[in-house]
Amino acid sequence: MNAVTTGIVAGAAGTTMLDAVTYLDMAIRGRPASTVPEKTVESVASALGVAIPGRGDALAARRSAFGALGGIAVGTGLGVAAALTGRAGAHLTPTAGTIGIGLAAMAATDIPIALRGISDPRQWTAQDWLSDIVPHLVYGATVTTVLRQREETTGHRTDPAAERSSTVRSAVIGVASGLRSSTGIAAALLSGAPGSVHRVRLVGATALVGGELVADKNPNVPSRLSPPALTGRLIAGGGGAAALSRRDRVDTASALIIGTVGALAGSFGGAWWRQWAGRRMPDWQAALAEDAVALTMAAAALRRPALSSSVSASR
Repeated sequence: MNAVTTGIVAGAAGTTMLDAVTYLDMAIRGRPASTVPEKTVESVASALGVAIPGRGDALAARRSAFGALGGIAVGTGLGVAAALTGRAGAHLTPTAGTIGIGLAAMAATDIPIALRGISDPRQWTAQDWLSDIVPHLVYGATVTTVLRQREETTGHRTDPAAERSSTVRSAVIGVASGLRSSTGIAAALLSGAPGSVHRVRLVGATALVGGELVADKNPNVPSRLSPPALTGRLIAGGGGAAALSRRDRVDTASALIIGTVGALAGSFGGAWWRQWAGRRMPDWQAALAEDAVALTMAAAALRRPALSSSVSASR
Protein backbone atom coordinates (compact mmCIF):
# COMPACT_ATOMS: atom_id res chain seq x y z
CA MET A 1 0.00 0.00 0.00
CA ASN A 2 1.15 3.55 -0.68
CA ALA A 3 1.15 6.28 1.98
CA VAL A 4 -2.32 7.58 1.15
CA THR A 5 -3.92 4.12 1.25
CA THR A 6 -2.11 3.30 4.48
CA GLY A 7 -3.29 6.60 5.96
CA ILE A 8 -6.90 5.89 5.00
CA VAL A 9 -6.72 2.48 6.69
CA ALA A 10 -5.05 3.94 9.79
CA GLY A 11 -7.51 6.85 9.98
CA ALA A 12 -10.51 4.57 9.53
CA ALA A 13 -9.25 2.21 12.24
CA GLY A 14 -8.59 5.14 14.58
CA THR A 15 -12.04 6.62 13.95
CA THR A 16 -13.68 3.26 14.67
CA MET A 17 -11.85 2.95 17.98
CA LEU A 18 -12.67 6.56 18.89
CA ASP A 19 -16.36 5.91 18.27
CA ALA A 20 -16.20 2.64 20.20
CA VAL A 21 -14.72 4.33 23.28
CA THR A 22 -17.26 7.15 23.04
CA TYR A 23 -20.20 4.77 22.84
CA LEU A 24 -18.77 2.68 25.68
CA ASP A 25 -18.63 5.84 27.80
CA MET A 26 -22.25 6.58 26.91
CA ALA A 27 -23.28 3.02 27.82
CA ILE A 28 -21.45 3.06 31.17
CA ARG A 29 -22.51 6.53 32.32
CA GLY A 30 -25.87 6.59 30.59
CA ARG A 31 -25.12 9.99 29.07
CA PRO A 32 -26.78 11.19 25.89
CA ALA A 33 -24.94 11.59 22.61
CA SER A 34 -23.19 14.91 22.04
CA THR A 35 -25.09 17.45 19.96
CA VAL A 36 -21.89 19.25 18.95
CA PRO A 37 -21.53 17.51 15.54
CA GLU A 38 -25.07 18.50 14.54
CA LYS A 39 -24.57 22.06 15.73
CA THR A 40 -21.29 22.23 13.83
CA VAL A 41 -22.99 21.10 10.63
CA GLU A 42 -25.73 23.68 11.12
CA SER A 43 -23.19 26.42 11.82
CA VAL A 44 -21.03 25.59 8.79
CA ALA A 45 -24.05 25.31 6.51
CA SER A 46 -25.28 28.69 7.71
CA ALA A 47 -21.87 30.27 7.13
CA LEU A 48 -21.78 28.87 3.58
CA GLY A 49 -25.34 29.96 2.88
CA VAL A 50 -26.46 26.37 2.32
CA ALA A 51 -29.79 25.13 3.63
CA ILE A 52 -30.03 21.51 4.79
CA PRO A 53 -33.27 20.16 3.27
CA GLY A 54 -36.12 18.77 5.35
CA ARG A 55 -38.11 19.57 8.46
CA GLY A 56 -38.62 18.08 11.85
CA ASP A 57 -37.27 14.56 12.25
CA ALA A 58 -35.95 14.44 8.68
CA LEU A 59 -33.89 17.59 9.20
CA ALA A 60 -32.59 16.31 12.53
CA ALA A 61 -31.62 12.98 10.94
CA ARG A 62 -29.72 14.71 8.14
CA ARG A 63 -27.86 16.91 10.61
CA SER A 64 -26.88 13.83 12.61
CA ALA A 65 -25.77 12.00 9.47
CA PHE A 66 -23.70 14.92 8.19
CA GLY A 67 -22.14 15.32 11.63
CA ALA A 68 -21.09 11.65 11.68
CA LEU A 69 -19.78 11.86 8.11
CA GLY A 70 -17.79 14.95 9.04
CA GLY A 71 -16.17 13.06 11.92
CA ILE A 72 -15.24 10.19 9.60
CA ALA A 73 -13.76 12.62 7.09
CA VAL A 74 -11.65 14.37 9.73
CA GLY A 75 -10.45 11.07 11.21
CA THR A 76 -9.53 9.63 7.85
CA GLY A 77 -7.90 12.84 6.68
CA LEU A 78 -5.69 13.03 9.76
CA GLY A 79 -4.66 9.42 9.20
CA VAL A 80 -3.54 10.30 5.68
CA ALA A 81 -1.69 13.37 6.98
CA ALA A 82 0.11 11.24 9.57
CA ALA A 83 1.08 8.67 6.94
CA LEU A 84 2.45 11.37 4.63
CA THR A 85 4.38 12.87 7.54
CA GLY A 86 5.91 9.46 8.20
CA ARG A 87 6.82 9.11 4.55
CA ALA A 88 8.62 12.45 4.80
CA GLY A 89 10.86 10.97 7.50
CA ALA A 90 9.08 11.49 10.84
CA HIS A 91 8.74 8.04 12.39
CA LEU A 92 6.85 8.70 15.61
CA THR A 93 7.39 6.57 18.69
CA PRO A 94 4.29 4.97 20.23
CA THR A 95 4.10 7.61 22.96
CA ALA A 96 4.69 10.57 20.66
CA GLY A 97 2.26 9.24 18.06
CA THR A 98 -0.47 8.63 20.60
CA ILE A 99 -0.13 12.10 22.09
CA GLY A 100 0.68 14.07 18.95
CA ILE A 101 -1.90 12.54 16.63
CA GLY A 102 -4.50 12.39 19.41
CA LEU A 103 -4.07 16.07 20.27
CA ALA A 104 -4.13 16.99 16.58
CA ALA A 105 -7.49 15.22 16.28
CA MET A 106 -8.75 17.10 19.34
CA ALA A 107 -7.61 20.40 17.90
CA ALA A 108 -9.30 19.63 14.57
CA THR A 109 -12.64 19.39 16.34
CA ASP A 110 -12.34 21.62 19.41
CA ILE A 111 -10.84 24.71 17.78
CA PRO A 112 -13.60 25.07 15.14
CA ILE A 113 -16.40 24.65 17.67
CA ALA A 114 -14.75 27.25 19.91
CA LEU A 115 -14.30 29.70 17.03
CA ARG A 116 -17.89 29.20 15.90
CA GLY A 117 -19.19 29.74 19.45
CA ILE A 118 -20.75 26.27 19.57
CA SER A 119 -19.01 25.35 22.81
CA ASP A 120 -16.47 27.03 25.09
CA PRO A 121 -13.76 24.58 26.25
CA ARG A 122 -12.80 27.02 29.00
CA GLN A 123 -16.07 26.22 30.71
CA TRP A 124 -15.81 22.44 30.41
CA THR A 125 -15.71 20.35 33.55
CA ALA A 126 -12.99 17.79 34.29
CA GLN A 127 -15.42 15.07 33.20
CA ASP A 128 -16.03 16.89 29.92
CA TRP A 129 -12.30 17.04 29.24
CA LEU A 130 -11.81 13.35 30.04
CA SER A 131 -14.68 12.45 27.71
CA ASP A 132 -12.87 14.36 24.98
CA ILE A 133 -9.24 13.48 25.68
CA VAL A 134 -9.48 9.71 26.22
CA PRO A 135 -11.20 8.81 22.91
CA HIS A 136 -8.79 11.03 20.97
CA LEU A 137 -5.76 9.45 22.63
CA VAL A 138 -7.17 6.05 21.68
CA TYR A 139 -7.50 7.37 18.13
CA GLY A 140 -3.86 8.50 18.20
CA ALA A 141 -2.67 5.15 19.57
CA THR A 142 -4.58 3.22 16.91
CA VAL A 143 -3.33 5.32 14.01
CA THR A 144 0.24 5.10 15.32
CA THR A 145 0.03 1.32 15.69
CA VAL A 146 -1.19 0.81 12.12
CA LEU A 147 1.45 3.15 10.68
CA ARG A 148 4.28 1.53 12.66
CA GLN A 149 3.25 -1.93 11.50
CA ARG A 150 3.38 -0.65 7.95
CA GLU A 151 6.85 0.80 8.53
CA GLU A 152 8.10 -2.53 9.87
CA THR A 153 6.83 -4.42 6.82
CA THR A 154 8.62 -1.95 4.53
CA GLY A 155 11.96 -2.45 6.29
CA HIS A 156 12.06 0.55 8.65
CA ARG A 157 13.47 -0.65 11.96
CA THR A 158 13.84 1.31 15.17
CA ASP A 159 15.79 0.54 18.32
CA PRO A 160 13.22 0.12 21.14
CA ALA A 161 15.82 0.99 23.79
CA ALA A 162 16.76 4.20 21.95
CA GLU A 163 13.09 5.10 21.57
CA ARG A 164 12.43 4.64 25.28
CA SER A 165 15.53 6.63 26.22
CA SER A 166 14.57 9.47 23.90
CA THR A 167 10.99 9.53 25.18
CA VAL A 168 12.12 9.77 28.80
CA ARG A 169 14.81 12.35 27.98
CA SER A 170 12.35 14.50 26.02
CA ALA A 171 9.75 14.35 28.77
CA VAL A 172 12.32 15.25 31.42
CA ILE A 173 13.70 18.31 29.61
CA GLY A 174 10.13 19.30 28.73
CA VAL A 175 8.98 19.28 32.35
CA ALA A 176 12.17 21.08 33.39
CA SER A 177 11.40 23.79 30.82
CA GLY A 178 7.92 24.16 32.28
CA LEU A 179 9.55 24.81 35.65
CA ARG A 180 12.37 26.99 34.31
CA SER A 181 12.17 27.83 30.62
CA SER A 182 15.89 28.59 30.40
CA THR A 183 16.72 24.91 30.94
CA GLY A 184 15.21 24.00 27.57
CA ILE A 185 17.15 26.77 25.86
CA ALA A 186 20.31 25.65 27.65
CA ALA A 187 19.73 22.10 26.43
CA ALA A 188 19.54 23.37 22.85
CA LEU A 189 22.74 25.38 23.31
CA LEU A 190 24.67 22.51 24.90
CA SER A 191 23.54 19.76 22.53
CA GLY A 192 26.27 20.57 20.00
CA ALA A 193 29.60 18.82 19.71
CA PRO A 194 32.29 19.63 22.32
CA GLY A 195 34.91 22.24 21.43
CA SER A 196 35.74 25.90 21.80
CA VAL A 197 32.27 26.93 20.63
CA HIS A 198 30.77 24.57 23.20
CA ARG A 199 32.56 26.44 25.98
CA VAL A 200 31.09 29.71 24.77
CA ARG A 201 27.66 28.15 24.71
CA LEU A 202 28.21 26.80 28.22
CA VAL A 203 28.91 30.29 29.50
CA GLY A 204 25.82 31.63 27.73
CA ALA A 205 23.62 28.83 29.04
CA THR A 206 24.89 29.31 32.58
CA ALA A 207 24.20 33.04 32.44
CA LEU A 208 20.73 32.44 31.00
CA VAL A 209 19.74 29.90 33.64
CA GLY A 210 21.26 31.95 36.45
CA GLY A 211 19.40 35.03 35.30
CA GLU A 212 16.06 33.23 35.36
CA LEU A 213 16.75 31.75 38.80
CA VAL A 214 17.25 35.28 40.14
CA ALA A 215 14.34 36.84 38.22
CA ASP A 216 11.96 34.10 39.37
CA LYS A 217 12.23 35.35 42.96
CA ASN A 218 10.79 38.74 41.95
CA PRO A 219 7.09 38.84 42.97
CA ASN A 220 6.32 41.14 40.03
CA VAL A 221 7.24 38.52 37.43
CA PRO A 222 4.14 37.65 35.31
CA SER A 223 2.51 34.26 35.76
CA ARG A 224 4.07 31.43 33.79
CA LEU A 225 0.53 30.55 32.66
CA SER A 226 -0.01 33.86 30.88
CA PRO A 227 -0.19 33.26 27.11
CA PRO A 228 3.22 34.79 26.22
CA ALA A 229 5.06 33.06 29.07
CA LEU A 230 3.38 29.70 28.49
CA THR A 231 4.10 29.86 24.77
CA GLY A 232 7.75 30.52 25.49
CA ARG A 233 7.97 27.55 27.83
CA LEU A 234 6.35 25.25 25.29
CA ILE A 235 8.81 26.40 22.62
CA ALA A 236 11.73 25.94 25.00
CA GLY A 237 10.61 22.44 26.01
CA GLY A 238 9.96 21.26 22.48
CA GLY A 239 13.08 22.93 21.09
CA GLY A 240 15.33 21.56 23.82
CA ALA A 241 13.99 18.04 23.35
CA ALA A 242 14.38 18.27 19.56
CA ALA A 243 17.98 19.47 19.92
CA LEU A 244 18.86 16.57 22.22
CA SER A 245 17.24 14.12 19.80
CA ARG A 246 19.38 15.45 16.95
CA ARG A 247 22.44 15.04 19.13
CA ASP A 248 21.49 11.44 19.90
CA ARG A 249 20.38 10.75 16.31
CA VAL A 250 16.83 9.69 17.15
CA ASP A 251 13.49 10.88 15.80
CA THR A 252 13.21 14.64 16.19
CA ALA A 253 9.45 14.87 15.59
CA SER A 254 8.72 12.51 18.49
CA ALA A 255 11.02 14.45 20.80
CA LEU A 256 9.41 17.74 19.80
CA ILE A 257 5.93 16.43 20.67
CA ILE A 258 6.96 14.87 23.98
CA GLY A 259 9.02 17.89 25.00
CA THR A 260 6.20 20.31 24.26
CA VAL A 261 3.64 18.27 26.20
CA GLY A 262 6.14 17.87 29.04
CA ALA A 263 6.60 21.64 29.17
CA LEU A 264 2.83 22.08 29.39
CA ALA A 265 2.67 19.63 32.28
CA GLY A 266 5.65 21.24 33.99
CA SER A 267 4.18 24.73 33.66
CA PHE A 268 0.88 23.81 35.27
CA GLY A 269 2.56 21.53 37.79
CA GLY A 270 5.02 24.24 38.81
CA ALA A 271 2.25 26.82 39.15
CA TRP A 272 0.27 24.40 41.32
CA TRP A 273 3.32 23.71 43.48
CA ARG A 274 4.01 27.38 44.11
CA GLN A 275 0.39 28.00 45.02
CA TRP A 276 0.21 24.95 47.30
CA ALA A 277 3.60 25.46 48.93
CA GLY A 278 3.09 29.21 49.24
CA ARG A 279 0.44 28.58 51.90
CA ARG A 280 2.85 26.45 53.93
CA MET A 281 6.25 28.12 53.59
CA PRO A 282 7.81 31.36 52.36
CA ASP A 283 7.57 31.62 48.58
CA TRP A 284 11.36 31.85 48.18
CA GLN A 285 11.74 28.43 49.79
CA ALA A 286 9.18 26.94 47.42
CA ALA A 287 11.00 28.60 44.53
CA LEU A 288 14.36 27.17 45.60
CA ALA A 289 12.87 23.70 45.81
CA GLU A 290 11.52 24.15 42.29
CA ASP A 291 14.94 25.39 41.15
CA ALA A 292 16.56 22.22 42.48
CA VAL A 293 14.07 19.96 40.70
CA ALA A 294 14.40 21.83 37.41
CA LEU A 295 18.21 21.83 37.45
CA THR A 296 18.39 18.15 38.43
CA MET A 297 16.03 17.17 35.63
CA ALA A 298 17.92 19.28 33.10
CA ALA A 299 21.25 17.76 34.13
CA ALA A 300 19.79 14.26 33.78
CA ALA A 301 18.40 15.04 30.33
CA LEU A 302 21.72 16.45 29.12
CA ARG A 303 23.64 13.28 29.93
CA ARG A 304 24.47 11.39 26.78
CA PRO A 305 22.74 8.00 26.56
CA ALA A 306 24.83 4.87 26.91
CA LEU A 307 25.63 3.07 23.67
CA SER A 308 23.30 0.20 22.87
CA SER A 309 24.72 -3.31 22.83
CA SER A 310 24.43 -3.49 19.07
CA VAL A 311 26.41 -0.25 18.63
CA SER A 312 28.99 -1.30 21.20
CA ALA A 313 29.53 -4.62 19.48
CA SER A 314 30.21 -2.89 16.18
CA ARG A 315 33.06 -0.83 17.66
